[in-house]
Amino acid sequence: MIFDRLKNTSQYNVLGEKIKKGFDFLINTDLKSLPIGKYEIEGNEIFANVQTLKTKPKEDKKWEVHRKYIDIQYVIKGKEKMGFGILEDFKNTISPYDNEKDIEFLDGEKFNYIDVYEGDFVIFYPNDVHAPMLSVKNEEEIKKVIVKIAI
Repeated sequence: MIFDRLKNTSQYNVLGEKIKKGFDFLINTDLKSLPIGKYEIEGNEIFANVQTLKTKPKEDKKWEVHRKYIDIQYVIKGKEKMGFGILEDFKNTISPYDNEKDIEFLDGEKFNYIDVYEGDFVIFYPNDVHAPMLSVKNEEEIKKVIVKIAI
């Protein structure tokens, strides 16, 4: 997992051309006015999902993990709390892996939380279990984009 601000993305170019292209999309797009939807950056290899969602209490968290894609989750408007942990600490499968949706829901006991504000991003790799869309203080509607990068 990596947590930082969009203005610092140049230092992550060493992570590969696909990550760089994902950040280029975030930097060079007017995200605040971008409508909700899916945007292909490089076919199914790199694409972005723009969403407006309501955050929920920490108690309602769902731990998810992906096998085919890295997530760059960027908060466009508002703030959210994200849970995160290491895959090996999540032994209980809640919902088996869905190959088509590239998602599995798990449960575990070792995890942390981070508050992610407007302008912040988090990168989740396949070893990073995460629980997004949690309320920092109160439930609120936020706008975010998730750039999916095939591994």
